[in-house]
Amino acid sequence: MLLPSSLRRALRGAGGLSFFVLLWLFPFFSWAQQPTSPAPAPDVPASTPAPSYRTSQSPAPATVSPAATRSATLLRELLLRTDTTNYALSRNMIAVQGELNLYFYYRQEDETAEIMAYPVRMNPSAPLRLVRSADFQQLDSLTPVNNEYYRTKIRFKGLTGVRYLNLTFAQPNLDSLRGPQFTQTVQLLPVTHTSLDFRPTDTELFVGEEKVFDLTSNNVKNVRATGEWTHGQDIDYRVAQENGGLKLHVLPNVTGTRSITLRMQTERPFLIENGRKLSYSLPPIRQEFTVKSSRLRFLSVDKKEITLDESSRRKGVEIILDNGRTFDLKHTYRVEDQEETGGALIAEIFTRQYLSNDRVLCWLRVYNTHRQTDSYLYIKDGDQPKYITNFNISPKTTITTVSVRHRGGDWTTNTNVNPGETVDVRLEGESLLKAPFRFEDVRVVPSDSSVRSEAAVIYRLQVPIGIDKKRVAIYNGNQNTGQGLNVREFQRPHPLDFVKVTFGEAARPVTTLNGPILYPRTVRDVVFSFDANAIDADQQLYGKQYLTFQIRTQDAKGNLIEMRTIENVVVCPGDNSVRAAFYRDPQCQVGNINLNSLLSRKTYDLDDWAHIYVTVQHQASQYGDKGYTQTLDLVLQRKVKFDIDISFPAGLLTKQINSDVKGYTSFGGISLATLAQLTFYNPNKINKPRPYKVGAGFVALNAFNLSQDANASRDLGLVVLGSVYPTRSDAKLTFPLYLGGGYLMNKGKMFFLFGPGIGIRL
Repeated sequence: MLLPSSLRRALRGAGGLSFFVLLWLFPFFSWAQQPTSPAPAPDVPASTPAPSYRTSQSPAPATVSPAATRSATLLRELLLRTDTTNYALSRNMIAVQGELNLYFYYRQEDETAEIMAYPVRMNPSAPLRLVRSADFQQLDSLTPVNNEYYRTKIRFKGLTGVRYLNLTFAQPNLDSLRGPQFTQTVQLLPVTHTSLDFRPTDTELFVGEEKVFDLTSNNVKNVRATGEWTHGQDIDYRVAQENGGLKLHVLPNVTGTRSITLRMQTERPFLIENGRKLSYSLPPIRQEFTVKSSRLRFLSVDKKEITLDESSRRKGVEIILDNGRTFDLKHTYRVEDQEETGGALIAEIFTRQYLSNDRVLCWLRVYNTHRQTDSYLYIKDGDQPKYITNFNISPKTTITTVSVRHRGGDWTTNTNVNPGETVDVRLEGESLLKAPFRFEDVRVVPSDSSVRSEAAVIYRLQVPIGIDKKRVAIYNGNQNTGQGLNVREFQRPHPLDFVKVTFGEAARPVTTLNGPILYPRTVRDVVFSFDANAIDADQQLYGKQYLTFQIRTQDAKGNLIEMRTIENVVVCPGDNSVRAAFYRDPQCQVGNINLNSLLSRKTYDLDDWAHIYVTVQHQASQYGDKGYTQTLDLVLQRKVKFDIDISFPAGLLTKQINSDVKGYTSFGGISLATLAQLTFYNPNKINKPRPYKVGAGFVALNAFNLSQDANASRDLGLVVLGSVYPTRSDAKLTFPLYLGGGYLMNKGKMFFLFGPGIGIRL
């Protein structure tokens, strides 16, 4: 790359900074060496250099290997328009962690933007393409406009929460359309104006009393609220998102005029210093409060959670309490939940000795439960209130019920879980909120929908797919609660494509054999085999398959020949399953099922057009539903049938060859024909003969003619006849037509004949 002489002299004079300046200016000069588009954009000067934003290698389309891509500078300008504001690469770029980003302001989470991309080279045969992303929806295609730029419209998804937002453009190689395509990624930085205001109507607080205020903001989701308390301040506070709004919780510790200063952060930044710098810090909010002492002095306790059990009731729990100044040592004080006399006894405090930090060591004996949210606790000397305090007294953590909800199901007390699945587990009982529950060998998945209360807690658990235990114990800390989850292998019906059948051809899945199968050859046997490796996949487990085979054979008329049922056929997943070691069972089917080993009348002995029905189905008793069912209907098809047929042609017209008799003879009487006939069947229908037959045999002409000259016309002929029968298959009496020829035995002459006949079907 050649630089102007003035620039080279400036770089030599800059000393050590010249290298970094050269790196910064390199993209501008590299762009200047590339050809520009035929016509510049109306509002973008053709001489504007391409900004120094990062270009990266992006995945190619599904038809192109990812290795066949190269990063390049495809765009000389990019405009992003929201409402009426345009943001361009040439003027709206800002560096974030060493990378240039195109920033734009948004007001809605699903902001719609118009994209206008000005390529370095405009070539209709190699159009620019916007790569799809999960962070936005492309509303229309990337369309060229006036052979100058491309335009499209996109709708973003959740701009406040999305990270690493970018636009990736791809273009085929302009020199070789079959070569690697070029890609360029433009980093996007959504920014937004966020305001936060605090205007309390009441600024009076009392020591030890928590008070909640509303914070107003134009974008609540963009305010980062941790919900954690501050510690050691005159007024401790926390900010949390509750019911779609921001709440400020304050808890004063010292009386007088006190102030708090809120220093809040945002999820999405905003620009300061005329757009030259990003900031996540909202302007601090300072608010003064007047903190007054309560009517009774509040004494804090070092322990906020006390368990009510036999030990704490009789022996007591050692606590450290603030010095009440008027405490008497070796004295017992009542603790009640109301200031008036006659309150229920919640606990007793026995003062033991003073400590050097102006606190008192005491024994606390508890007799009833109490929650801090219910009320304060009053320390009384007799019936006279002296101080107030507050802490939780809860019963011993006890789990009474464990419920499980599988994905898409309802809550059930059946605690069976399967390897590899994610389930919700609900624990019900007493004093559950304080217990650090732990589940053995499973992972707790964080969930925003988790429910936590003293009576019920819900955890989302992910059972490892390779777990080797039959029971997952539930621990309270390091103590086994006696409750747990039972690990059971998946037992779900799998589609029956793992069952294969062969009856003279290659084995095929039974799910591909729908409808009657017309098989024109002899069925030596019907064999069912099982592909055990087709049941379980990497993340889809089904477990053992319990099948039933119902076998039924029928003749051509539908009469039952034989019926058999095979139950409890267990097919276990193969060695490719991650749970193969846990499926070991002596009942697993290891061989094939041959029908001829079960049938007394073998398949090769069945008559023409017989049916072999085999129904394969899951055993409903082993699953929660019917499972899958597949029926094989195998028909022993015949294309041609050979048989001896006796019929009665009547009124035949005959013509003798080389005879003195000219023309055809008159209609004769009833003849008798005995023929070896071939019957042809329709190949697309079951046991449906075609309306014609071909046969050869004997015909006794005028065998049943009682006229006086019958003897003269009687004769025996060797014939080849073709006959046409009516298409109705249910007719008992038919009238076929005959056409053929042969040789007369008595007269010794060849002859032709045709005419009707009478056929009777029994």
